[in-house]
Amino acid sequence: MPRPTVRVLALLEALQHGGLHTVGSLARRLEVDERTVRRYVAHLQDLEVPVESVRGRHGGYRLAPGFRMPPLMLTDAEALATLVGLVAGQRAGVVPDAAGSAAAKVRRVLPRALVDRLDALLATVELTVPARDGVVPETGVLLTVAQAARDRRPVEISYAGRGVRTLHPYGLVAHDGRWYVTGADSASGEVRTFRLDRVGRATVRPGTFEVPADVDPTDRLLSGLARAPRRHEVSVRVQASAPAVGKALPPGLAVVEELADAGWVRVRLQVESLDWVPGVLAGLDAPFEVEAPDELRARVLALAERLRRAAAAPATGRGRPSAPRP
Repeated sequence: MPRPTVRVLALLEALQHGGLHTVGSLARRLEVDERTVRRYVAHLQDLEVPVESVRGRHGGYRLAPGFRMPPLMLTDAEALATLVGLVAGQRAGVVPDAAGSAAAKVRRVLPRALVDRLDALLATVELTVPARDGVVPETGVLLTVAQAARDRRPVEISYAGRGVRTLHPYGLVAHDGRWYVTGADSASGEVRTFRLDRVGRATVRPGTFEVPADVDPTDRLLSGLARAPRRHEVSVRVQASAPAVGKALPPGLAVVEELADAGWVRVRLQVESLDWVPGVLAGLDAPFEVEAPDELRARVLALAERLRRAAAAPATGRGRPSAPRP
């Protein structure tokens, strides 16, 4: 933090988390000496921020109970979480339309430079399925790469275990709890996809580039994930159109191929477990033929038998679920 004003604001941010903070802990956090901390506290008090001093062995500084800061003081990471959360919720249809106006209000009170970087991220990212357990990249890396993608600028990245390379970032994708960037890689000379949580550093470099018309970062990522080798290779013929089958399967799960046999497509999956596959195939609501593996064919027959028995069983009333409440 190079400027005293920035450190004063950082001190205020620390105090806003609540509790009592010792002078020593604040000095370490701000990377200054204790005398400077006391001077920064005096600055806040001059601005009528009610910072209380607690004397004694276990003393320190705290904000007066009930004090509310005027909006809005967010770190880069907090601003990122707020805006992406609002936009993702709105795109998924799980939050009201008011999310758009809420995001606009947040943008108006953020520093202009930060707004520009966040706008770059929102303009370049595609959001796919929700995550179970997310892996979040470093905020500065994420915003830098997003800005480079929007402005069509090369970016130098250090990638875990693969050294430093220059990337022409075509676009970002947030999928299943991870952030990815797709672009032309100087090290391999190919279009590659990188996980952003494995990028240690990102620096925008001079120059510009054009994005090829035939490159779709989202399609490339999802098809790559679907083809990644796993324990079982599944091949199934389905009597339906490719778009209908594709919409019925989660993104990144399957590769759907058109066949010469009119009205049929082939679905290929790479899976670690076959347990859930029969249910997904039944959910397609279309005739299908299992080509491989034989174990999957046996599991489909077992599921069909369980469903047949369940449908044929007489209704006894025992274990019947109660009627839902109005």
